[in-house]
Parts: sequence; C-alpha cells; structure tokens
Amino acid sequence: MLAVGGICGTLEPFMEKSMTIDKDRVAVQYLFEGEPSKTWRAGEIAGTLGFRGKQLKRLQGLLLELTREGVIRQIQPGRYALGQPDDMTTGRLTVVRSGAGYVVNPKTGASIWIQNADQGTALPGDTVTVRQYHAGGDEARGKVIRIDQRSTRDIVGTLFSKGQHVYVVPLDPAFRQDFAVADVKGAADGDRVVIRLTDWQDRNRAPQGEIVDVIGPADKPSLDTDVVCRQYDLPKAFPQAALAEAERVAALLSEPGDRVDLRDTTILTIDPVKARDFDDALSFSRDDRGRRLLGVHIADVAHFVRMGSALDAEARERATSVYLVDKVIPMLPEQLSNGVCSLRPDEDRLCFSAFLTFDADGKMVGRRFAKTIIRSSLRLNYEQAMAIINGAPVEGLPQPPPERAVALIREAHALAQQLRQNRMQAGALDLEVPECEVLLDETGRMTRIRINPSDASHQMIEECMVAANEAVASELASRSIKILSRLHEPPDPEKIDELQAALVLLGFKPGDLSNPQRMARFLAESADHPLKHHAHTLVLRSMKRAIYSADAAGHFGLAKQWYSHFTSPIRRYPDLVLHRQLAAYLAGPGVKGAMPAGYLAAAAIHCTEMEQRADDASRALIEIKKYRFLQQQLDDQKPVVYDAVVSRVTTFGIFLDVADLQLTALVHVSLISDQFVTFNPSNETLNAGGTVYRVGTPVKAFVCKVDFIQRRADFALVREAKAADTRGDKKRPPEPHRRGEAHRHATAPAAKPHATTLPEHAMRRIHKRTQDAAGPRLAKTDAAAARSARPSKKAAASPQKHARQGPGGRKSGGRKR
Repeated sequence: MLAVGGICGTLEPFMEKSMTIDKDRVAVQYLFEGEPSKTWRAGEIAGTLGFRGKQLKRLQGLLLELTREGVIRQIQPGRYALGQPDDMTTGRLTVVRSGAGYVVNPKTGASIWIQNADQGTALPGDTVTVRQYHAGGDEARGKVIRIDQRSTRDIVGTLFSKGQHVYVVPLDPAFRQDFAVADVKGAADGDRVVIRLTDWQDRNRAPQGEIVDVIGPADKPSLDTDVVCRQYDLPKAFPQAALAEAERVAALLSEPGDRVDLRDTTILTIDPVKARDFDDALSFSRDDRGRRLLGVHIADVAHFVRMGSALDAEARERATSVYLVDKVIPMLPEQLSNGVCSLRPDEDRLCFSAFLTFDADGKMVGRRFAKTIIRSSLRLNYEQAMAIINGAPVEGLPQPPPERAVALIREAHALAQQLRQNRMQAGALDLEVPECEVLLDETGRMTRIRINPSDASHQMIEECMVAANEAVASELASRSIKILSRLHEPPDPEKIDELQAALVLLGFKPGDLSNPQRMARFLAESADHPLKHHAHTLVLRSMKRAIYSADAAGHFGLAKQWYSHFTSPIRRYPDLVLHRQLAAYLAGPGVKGAMPAGYLAAAAIHCTEMEQRADDASRALIEIKKYRFLQQQLDDQKPVVYDAVVSRVTTFGIFLDVADLQLTALVHVSLISDQFVTFNPSNETLNAGGTVYRVGTPVKAFVCKVDFIQRRADFALVREAKAADTRGDKKRPPEPHRRGEAHRHATAPAAKPHATTLPEHAMRRIHKRTQDAAGPRLAKTDAAAARSARPSKKAAASPQKHARQGPGGRKSGGRKR
C-alpha cells in the first residue's frame, strides 16, 4: 500500500485482512465505486491515490487487470469508468445458520442472498464475486462465480476420529462442512482445536485443513471464552505502539482554553452498576423563556485519539468494544477507556457537548454544540436513578444525593417521557424484549439468568441519547455534509405478511402492520397481553438489522429521518468519526468536515461487520453457557421444569420459546404424545390425542437432549401425572414427579430455577435417548453431546432463530442508543 494520503491512505485501515492481498487494487476499485457515475483519467487516478514515478507502471497494470475482469471499462484512451455489470457484486460472504449466505453490495448496502447450492466451494468470510440472477420482490438473489480471496480467519472446531479418518467439526454452524485433517498435532478426541483451510476444490469432497493450535478439552467451561475469542478472531492485546501512545496522550488533559467551562454546572452520569467507561453525562436547566435545556456531554475521545495515529489505527481495526459474559474487550486501551476519557465524578474531563432546547410540547426548537470541560458531580447507577424517580430512598451512596441532582433527574425524566411519547406517535417501535444477564460461578458454569428490566431510568438515558444522536445527524445533514449514518430500513413486505399471519394465529388482531403508526399502536396495545413477550419477539425477528451507511439515511425503528451515533466514542468507532466531522464543521466557515465517499463507504461496511462479529461472539458464548447449564441438569438427573410458549408448529414437532432461558427449543413429535398426532397446515396446529398445540399455546417442558454441535436443545413436554401413569413410558421420557401445585420456574426475574427431580426410570429413558443419538460419551458434560452423530445437511438447517439486537443498538447492561 502506498504510504500517502488521499483516499488510498484513508481506505487502508478498513481493508479486512482477508481482503488485503492487493491493497493498491482495492483502493483503485473503491475510488471508482465511491463515485460510480464519474469518469477518470489515468493521471487523475494517479494524483488522487499518490502513484508517482515507477509506481505509475504499477497503476497501468492494475487498470488493465481491472478492465479485463470487467470491474472498470475503458471508454476512450486513458479514460475509465466503473464497468462491472450491474448484476455483479464483489464482497465478503456471510453464511447464516440455515446455510444460506449473502454478500452486501457496497454501492447500495443491500444484501444479495445466495443459496447453499450456489456458493460453490466458498466458505464464510471469503471474498467472492456474485452474479445476481433473481430479484423478485425486495430480495436479490445471486450465485458465486468466483472466489477472489480466501478468508485467513482461523476455524475453531472439535476433533473426532472414526477408524483411520480424523476430522474437525466447526463450532460455527455457518460452516456446513467437516474438515479432514492428516495430523492431530497431539490433540485428543473431543478436544477443541484451531484449523486453517489448506485446500478445497471439489464441493463433493471434504475440505482439507491443518491444525494450528490445540485449545483443550471440550468439557472445560473455563476454556469457553478462549474458544469464542479464537472462533470469532476477536482482538487480542493492544500493540505496544498503541499502548505507549495511550500513556502519552493521557497527559493531554489541559486547562479549558477556548472550551466552554462547565465545571461549576451540576452534571451527573447514570450507568450500569458494573460499568467503568462512563462516556456520557447529563445536565438540565431552563432558559429565560422557561424552555427546557438538556445538556448531553460526551467524552471528547477525538482530543486524545488523533486521526492517523497508532491509537486510531487500532481503534479503526477493532471498531467496537466486545462485551462477553465474563470479560470486555475494549476498543481503546484502559488508560483512555477507564481513565482520562471516562467521566468519573470530581475529576476534570474534556467533552463534546450537545445543548438541546425543547418547548412545552417536547419539540426540539434549538440545538448547539461546543467543546467543553466538565466535572461530574455524581455517579449513579440505574437502580439509584430509579429510586430518585420514584421518590424512594437511594441506597449505595455515602450520603443522600444533593437536591440539584434530584431535580435534574426528575426534570430529565419528565422530558424523556414526553420525547418517548412523541416518538411513539410518530411510529417508533416500543419493543419490550427483555435483556438477560448470564451469571457464572467461579468455574465458568452458568448458575442462572437474570432478566434486566427496562424501567424509566433506562428509558430516560435512552431518550436523551437518541435526541443527541438525532441532533448531530440533522445538523450535519442540513449543511449537506455526508456522514456515517445509522440506517434501519423498513422490513420487507414478505416479512410483514408472515408476521401478521403469525400474530393472527396467536389470537391478535394486528391490522395493517405495513403502516409504521399501526405497528407502533399494536405494540402499545399488546403491552399487557399474556403473550406480549412472544408477540414482541416475533416483531423484532421481522425487522432488518440496523447497519452503518454512507449513502442512505432513515431509522425505521426510532422513527427518525436523520440518525447517527455520537454518544459512545469510547466503545464505537463510528461515533469517533462523527465527532471529527462535527468538530471540523464547527471550526469555521469553509471547513465542512467532509470526508471522501470512499472513506465513509469502507468505514460503514467495516464497522457494520465488526459490530455483527461482536454481537455474534457475545451470543455464541451465552449459548454455550446455556447448553452447559442444561447438560448439567441431565448429568445431575435434575431437569428443571420451565414455563414455555409454542413459537412454531411443524410436521416433526413444535418449537418453544423458553422465556426464562431466552432460548428456542424443539419438542420432537415423538415426545408430544403416545397417540396419533396430526398436523393441520391450514391453521398450523398439531392435534395430539385431543390436545391441540398452536402458536401461543402455553406449556411446561424440560430438557431431554443437548446438541453442542448444532447449538440446540430438545425438550419434552410435561403432561398431567395421571396421563403419564396410565400411558406408560414406551415412547417418551416420563414426566418429572410433581407434588401438589405444578412447579413454576423463576417467577421473579432473579429467582433461581427450581430443580425438579425425575424418577429413576425417567432418567434412564432420558439418558438412553441421549446416548442413542450421541454414541459413546467422552465425558459427563458437553463432550457427550459433542460426539453426537451430526444431522444431515438438510436437518442442519435448523429454524431456530435468535432475537436480533434492537434497532438502535445497546450497550451491555444498559439501553443507550
């Protein structure tokens, strides 16, 4: 890569390792794709990208190569234009659990879906060129026509042997193939290993791999985090250059200078109990006309992380902090994230502040922005803020909060409720899908799940952050400055149709959910319904994922025309980009803070991918802990009875949403009834001896099998004791023995699950069923399930789904957007 400025220099940080075989080529390609309608002279390209002297011959070769491949076309001697046909796209292949994959079109941000059969020998993470062959409705489809670059990411899996054959089953269900290996490198059966692809030319033969590291036995919970970090290629230690720079810049905290001095203003932070990186704070006042003035003060990370520095390069590469069950992998070194950038109480801190003025109706009537210096008066957690809102005693503080802080919170809460109501009336979605926190013991095993509430204190911070994010985006957009937007598109019409049909089966009358206001009203109307959780989860699953975009704007979930991320620069790189753009704009006339289109486009793709990687890694570790928890119930012969609701009905069984585990589980048709079971496709019901199961039917169930390879659990239904006694136990595990009232698991959010002991003959049946499917047990925990016979490729396309991150994005333990 040329060590020069311009687009070439700004694009370099966003080139994924799997795509950097030729950075010069990628830079030239992005130059054309950034301005697809522009024609370029060869001299223009050289000047923009910094090709000089002998490097011009290199550029000539690249232009010839790209012309031959159809990426660009020569319209006259020495003049070129984007030439790749509209039906061809190059990008990174992402594969979902079902086996289907997609590539994001860098020009439009749209996903081109690729069926498993059309992927050839491409693997997840490979850079491929796709030809679009079908565009029915809003969903484009395509076929991989070539693999441009293999991913260099390691693959984590479990080692198995069968006779003379040794193979590795990847943990990531996106990989549909087992890898043949020749040398086990000292690994034993059932060990977690790291492999790299060495060869795969024929789709009808297994890909070849090489073991590059042995992590350890699959049945050691303490290794789970290491496994996930390797599987998702999460960042390791910071480079020495970045750490040294962090030490140096941490001393840059200086006198206010031309900053607005707010050190005498009452300002406070509200964060989760365990939070250490306090990147936002609030103030509140009224102007001489009685209008409310909300101050949102964000850590001025850009003051310490200068563009082009070693710190900036590492932050760009990471793009986001990663929040795992038992650790945080920060975007910035601790000297900044938990030190000089963290808005700790009673310490001078540099901020970028948004001052937002609201009238009596909650309409924003003014906005201004300034570099400031603050001194936080008080650090509160959400529970303490909630106590102040409710007028209750505040626990955990050395002394009662000062009256000014109490007044600030109550005023901010009243404003936030008004802002929230205005958003809902505009069509914003109030999705009440609970956040869960997995609690572990000292060995790394899960002990329980705690459901974190979404109360008024969380909503207050959420509304203040949303208002600040919208204000910055609107200000820059009004000045025609292209920004890195947070884009959330409306759901596809097909998804809306499926959603409406599912809600009708639940007994709701949703109406026309293609209308955002109607969808918002439905969510509000269902707030007190017994099936609210399931209904809101269905709505969330119908939504598209929020992404970053340099071209499009609009946030469907929040009902905002302009929206960006400004409020969390300690943990999100897009916020840092926006800080720089806003600072350049405020610097004075003629300085608009514009960035090259290629820079923002590349940043949008990279930051979206890194955000999704972080989400996937966090979710994967939570899943592993949950399945260990369920396997332990089987090993201890103490399965727990859970309240669940039917979420899907099929010919082969029913899927359950187990709310207390935040888990989807299958009950196979053979475990539903000993009598003849019929499936009615017209209304999607199963009739089992007179008992009808449909979407929304409440049931009680317990685990009977755990499959770590597919990351899923099979459950069995609890039937009445009388029925279980008379029908015998020929076909299904008998029910847990229950005395008196039926057991209810975790009736309070933080309650520990009630263990129900099964009769000995029932446990024999359960273990026989598990071993029949699993074969010889490797150990008494998850190694047994890890050895299970892998389902066919069709069976592997599990319909199990996971609730996506909310449209606005959240910080672990909080609801900041």
